[in-house]
Amino acid sequence: MYKTLPLIIFCIIYLFFNINSVAMDQKPYHHIYKDGKLFAFRNPEGGPQRNPNFKWNWKVFREEKKKLKIDYPSEHVIDRQIVLKNLQRYKSDSYVMWLDHASFIIKLGDTTIITDPVFEKNYGPLWFGPKKYIDAPLTLKDLPKINLFLLTHNHYDHMSIRTIKNFPYKNTKVLVPLKLGKYFTKNGYKKNNVKEMDWFDKVKINDEISITMLPAQHWSKRWIWGDGDTDRSLWGSFLIEYKGKKIFFACDTGPAPFYKELGKKFGPIDLGFGNLGAYNFEAISGVKDRSLFHTNPEELLSLMRDLKVKKIIGMHYGTAILSLEPIWEPPIRFKTNAEKFGYKKENAITFKIGEIKKLDQLIN
Repeated sequence: MYKTLPLIIFCIIYLFFNINSVAMDQKPYHHIYKDGKLFAFRNPEGGPQRNPNFKWNWKVFREEKKKLKIDYPSEHVIDRQIVLKNLQRYKSDSYVMWLDHASFIIKLGDTTIITDPVFEKNYGPLWFGPKKYIDAPLTLKDLPKINLFLLTHNHYDHMSIRTIKNFPYKNTKVLVPLKLGKYFTKNGYKKNNVKEMDWFDKVKINDEISITMLPAQHWSKRWIWGDGDTDRSLWGSFLIEYKGKKIFFACDTGPAPFYKELGKKFGPIDLGFGNLGAYNFEAISGVKDRSLFHTNPEELLSLMRDLKVKKIIGMHYGTAILSLEPIWEPPIRFKTNAEKFGYKKENAITFKIGEIKKLDQLIN
């Protein structure tokens, strides 16, 4: 008995370390561990990588930003009173409404979804950060009842602590990428209503709706200076399935090869939302119209084609200056180049801020 004890102990230790080794091998590529704990995240394998020698220059950006002319069509933003009337008019319908930037209301039957809402006048802490050059069509108090809050990532133009804190419907269900649930539970949302999701997690909302989180070519950060919190929370897109139809709401993303694989697995998709703006940083990077983390209009069309998306709604422009392309260039290039990527111009869809389109106009 005593002679075999060391052998038993050795076997137990051997099995323990080998099981842990196998478990480590099975951890997703996009998870980064430190001291045995999930520490940070990265983009899917095989995608474009940051240039380690690239340095952001705030001085150059501020100077170049001053040269941009804030000009857009007068009808770009619908009058608030008209928006309020339309919300009543369509309250029994399924519809899509553009609040601004990446924020939409998507009503699917009895479920009303809001995406990445930021109701402040700027994107940043307190009064810092880019100022919106448009007036929002609604206030938080004007919102219809929201049943589902979708958040794609933690950048200031997508996640506002003030909006989360003052949101009028804190009994709503909330879906967020990993490590972002705390911003809701600390601000009065019920813990069992807040669901953190990893890529490819799927949640059934009700008998009509299920949602899967999918990857995006992006990153995360809240601190303005330094790299202390870079990529410590996940980012992701949402695939919404509703009555046999599929709606893809993209996180901010750059072009990446993995979209073809997603298209094979999840396509065809009836309607996709994707970022049109924030792609030109040539004065700093030396490369025109190219960003690792935001598609230009042509790249979005290509990406959506890879995903097998039938119709595309352009977003992430027309609200604040986040980059150096002319502010009204993105929607024009989007429409102009649609046919080059196999889309009819009418299927490259843009909204006015505050505009409502019925779902059966968008998906048929």
